[in-house]
Amino acid sequence: MDESNDQKAQRKARLQSEVDRRNARAAEKLRENLMRRKSQARARRAGDADMTDGLPAAKTDESPD
Repeated sequence: MDESNDQKAQRKARLQSEVDRRNARAAEKLRENLMRRKSQARARRAGDADMTDGLPAAKTDESPD
């Protein structure tokens, strides 16, 4: 069965709107990620420590003098 031109146009428009929504969502996630990374970089430049819940950083030299 062949689709009418009107049905084809409607299906194409529906698919395009889904693609547009997906692209908009991806763009928003990228913006959020960029803002978070910029904030982290500013904190590092300011000398603030990163918030971590792990082991402290390893010492560079533990040999006695």
